[in-house]
Amino acid sequence: MDFDLSDDHRLLRQTVRDFAREQVAPVAEELDRTKSFPYELVAQMGELGWMGIPFPEEYGGAGGDSLAYALAVEELTRVDSSVAITMCAHTSLGTQPVYLFGSEVQRRELLPDLCAGRRLGAFGLTEPEAGSDAGNVRTRATLQDGEWVIDGAKQFITNAGTEISGHVAITAKTGENEISNIIVENGTPGYEQGQPYRKMGWNASDTRPLTFTDCRVPEENLLGPRGAGFKQFLHILDIGRIGVAAMGVGLAQGALDEALAYAKERRAFGKPISKFQTIQAKLADLSTEIEAARLLVYKAAREKDLGRNFTLTAAQAKLKTGRLAVRATEEAVQIHGGYGYIEEYPVCRFYRDAKILTIGEGTDEIQQMVIARALGA
Repeated sequence: MDFDLSDDHRLLRQTVRDFAREQVAPVAEELDRTKSFPYELVAQMGELGWMGIPFPEEYGGAGGDSLAYALAVEELTRVDSSVAITMCAHTSLGTQPVYLFGSEVQRRELLPDLCAGRRLGAFGLTEPEAGSDAGNVRTRATLQDGEWVIDGAKQFITNAGTEISGHVAITAKTGENEISNIIVENGTPGYEQGQPYRKMGWNASDTRPLTFTDCRVPEENLLGPRGAGFKQFLHILDIGRIGVAAMGVGLAQGALDEALAYAKERRAFGKPISKFQTIQAKLADLSTEIEAARLLVYKAAREKDLGRNFTLTAAQAKLKTGRLAVRATEEAVQIHGGYGYIEEYPVCRFYRDAKILTIGEGTDEIQQMVIARALGA
């Protein structure tokens, strides 16, 4: 088995790494503190082609693969999770449904702006009664005179309320035992975005509730066949887990980077604390676990690119990396001591950003269910 990245993959990884260090890192703390959406950074990433990495060039994408996408997400998260989740949710949740299930007209109309980052895409699945129980959707869409009339609410939705948000693809009951996915454009009467949530982390990311009251969209806004929504969003979640797993690896690596640098500078009892065996053990364990988790993420991406069933590997990767990110950031804060509790140090932000990785895109408990079912348990 060849573990080496291609020249194109290595070049992309280095380019994103340099961008994250030079453009994102200097403003990450301020964006987090002021809860400001990173419009300028999103525009730059769009110009570089990173908002459409895994989509064909004929639709305005970069023509890359899932591994390239995972590498970019990992490198961004190594510096800042808010910027990374903006790209990640836009790509996996906002753009993939249009590319995979949209008509050719929908693709031609929506994908060029999405891939260029001129518009952000969002996906509306979660509701008060439909989180882990994703099939328990209460939002309804009734077909009347060539229009879908939508009533309901969504929560915890990323990228739906920014100045450049373009659409949200929502799940809705279109029949008694029927779920479909429907595109709702921003600005549609009856569609309202609530105020942003006050969150523990990801403070520069846009996350808010959505409401639909007698919201009318054309019948052709349906994504794929009527009633195919449940199967569609399960596939979208599988894809999304590769991105979120890449975030877990990136965040853990970023925490290790900061912890190692600090340990080499901080002196105690006459020498750098990196020379103490206890600190060395922490760093060594994290390094080993991160490398193992990274290979699991890359395997999931490769399985998808080869057209294989990647549900199991994606769930395993997401479960492993989310937990690792929490542990790595906690250890990084511990190594920093009191300074780890101070917001000026990145590890403080990393620690707050980590917990959501065990919840979003399916909780750890849901990943365990997916894995157990795949094993035939």
